[in-house]
Amino acid sequence: MFLKKFTTASAFAVLAATGAQACEITARVSIVGNEFPAIQTVGAEAAKCTGAEVKTNLTADHQKINLPGMQGNPAEYTSAIIANSSIVALMNEDVIRPLDDLVAKHGQGLNKTQLITIDGKIMAVAFMANAQHLVYRADVLEQIGVEPPKTYEELLEAAKMIREKGIMENPVGGAYAAGWNLAQEFNNMFLGMGGEFFKAGTAEPNVNSEAGVNALNMMKALSEYMNPDFLTHDSNATNAEFRAGNVALMNMWGSRAATLVTADGVPQEVVDGFAIAGPMTVNGGTTPASTLWWDGWTVAKNISDEEAESTFIAMMNGIRPELMQDEEIRTQAVWLIPGYEPTPAAVGVFEAANAGTIPYPMLPYMGLLHTALGNELADFMQGKESAEQALADVEAAYTAAAKEAGFLQ
Repeated sequence: MFLKKFTTASAFAVLAATGAQACEITARVSIVGNEFPAIQTVGAEAAKCTGAEVKTNLTADHQKINLPGMQGNPAEYTSAIIANSSIVALMNEDVIRPLDDLVAKHGQGLNKTQLITIDGKIMAVAFMANAQHLVYRADVLEQIGVEPPKTYEELLEAAKMIREKGIMENPVGGAYAAGWNLAQEFNNMFLGMGGEFFKAGTAEPNVNSEAGVNALNMMKALSEYMNPDFLTHDSNATNAEFRAGNVALMNMWGSRAATLVTADGVPQEVVDGFAIAGPMTVNGGTTPASTLWWDGWTVAKNISDEEAESTFIAMMNGIRPELMQDEEIRTQAVWLIPGYEPTPAAVGVFEAANAGTIPYPMLPYMGLLHTALGNELADFMQGKESAEQALADVEAAYTAAAKEAGFLQ
């Protein structure tokens, strides 16, 4: 199963706003998803529907609970907000339903490029694009007399200068929390190094390679300029370090960067110095060390047709074009909603798309590799084993899981 090609032109098409979606529902709606501001907005707006109860469970642990919560009959959750990585697990387990009939009945205002079509069926509705890119303190870089880095090698040079001048002890931030986040940072760096996750045309792993070793060595070099507790820092903790004025350079999600300095209590110098740029390259390559993403929503299979229709109507209310007239909401994401006009906060994601950033692989076995990476790379980052051994462990763990799942013999 493969997703239709994610392109700059389709992802960032801007259409005129359409009329409001009616939002009267007749059956329960229960939504599970991540917790960042754009998704919180979608959930809150969906919950404004009347006629039946709408519940939301927005949490950083969404990927641990969305599949179990949709496997029951009836499913606990009637909709999961997912991305191009996490929809694969739901497809593999057959817990979400095709949306073609509901799109025909209630989705007339959708941009065609929002319709995520897999094997000829609409399986999700996308509402935003995302990518990780450089977030930095312009005032700090001016203080040391350097331009914003375009490569990770330049970032390391800037970090060294910042530390040597006594401005910050740990000027680099990164969502390196052991598990999903650490694996994603490897994915970014690996692609920037020119790596291929799998041997051509197969599900055989290909990360224990020169590109894999180089990616880990660069990550280790970056970690030398991070908070010593970097293996516990997810996006929330990394952003907190930036907001506190402890970090000057970091790779961060566009969906997080847009609202990074709007929180209460952020020092004025951090607010004034906050700046965004595109993703960096590495090791002389031209492919950004990042991945392109979309976020969207699905509808559960193991629920009644009445619940499915109510869920679709509520989720459509959560992404109605009128929301793009709200300045605060407009800055929360690079929206794929009709009526969205790009804001300055969107520059990093737009630059990622325009620079040829590779979309996160939509392969049914990529999730198994991502899990293996998250479980096996922390020992290397702590200096307990070599890069080669860590990557051998990754491939062994992945191969065992892929055989159990039937992807490998």
